[in-house]
Amino acid sequence: MFKLVSTYPVPDRMPNGLQWTDEGLFVMDQFSDLIYVLGNGGQVLRTISNVTENGSGITVGGGFIWTGSNGRSSSRPFRSTDTHLGWVLKLDINTGELVDRFRTPDGGGIHGVEWEPETGLIWVTAFNPKALILCDPRRDFRVVRKLPVELPRLHGLAIDGEGIWCAHTGVKIIVKYHRKTGEEMERITFAPDMPAPHGLSIKDGVLWYCDANFPDSNRPGPEIGLIDRSPARAGNGRSPGAAIKRTAGPVRRGR
Repeated sequence: MFKLVSTYPVPDRMPNGLQWTDEGLFVMDQFSDLIYVLGNGGQVLRTISNVTENGSGITVGGGFIWTGSNGRSSSRPFRSTDTHLGWVLKLDINTGELVDRFRTPDGGGIHGVEWEPETGLIWVTAFNPKALILCDPRRDFRVVRKLPVELPRLHGLAIDGEGIWCAHTGVKIIVKYHRKTGEEMERITFAPDMPAPHGLSIKDGVLWYCDANFPDSNRPGPEIGLIDRSPARAGNGRSPGAAIKRTAGPVRRGR
């Protein structure tokens, strides 16, 4: 069992990507396409303008910000830099200026990006077919490994040891896949009245999530929070969630 603990106020309207760094928590907002850096108390340390379109996913690595630019935005006016295509953008970490950009491996949209620190490679989500794909940004985003997955709507990513967590937003399930084999190592299933996890990040072994959806009858609105899986759950979080399952199912080989 686990508990969701709401943490920081949402800095904008649709938090759709998270990345913890030594500086703070980077938040990609899908409504405005601004990047916010939050301090340890949730205060806004800085706001970064950039050319991301329909931002979905963010990571930091190699001295740069990397964002998922998910194509046509329906929440803000058109900008001259918009292309309505799926890209991974490489941005200056201080100014947000565009340094480089790479088309997504499947040519479609994107919801999750995650820097792999030991290799300097980047994990991204793909829809057609559904997969986690490891790419090399030093070689024009060449595909290094592909892990097919079965669950739909791949979203936020967070590396955790030999595994990588992936939020499957539509079904409210977060799965930890083995980064080499694609084997499912663990899964967290949110109850129906819980948020829909979009962005993910991990800090000190604790998973953080954000929900970009607008309010509905089950939940108050967009939020940023953490998943408390400690034996003695404390704080003012929601009631315990549905389940945590550690799995050792069939291995799906990467290629």
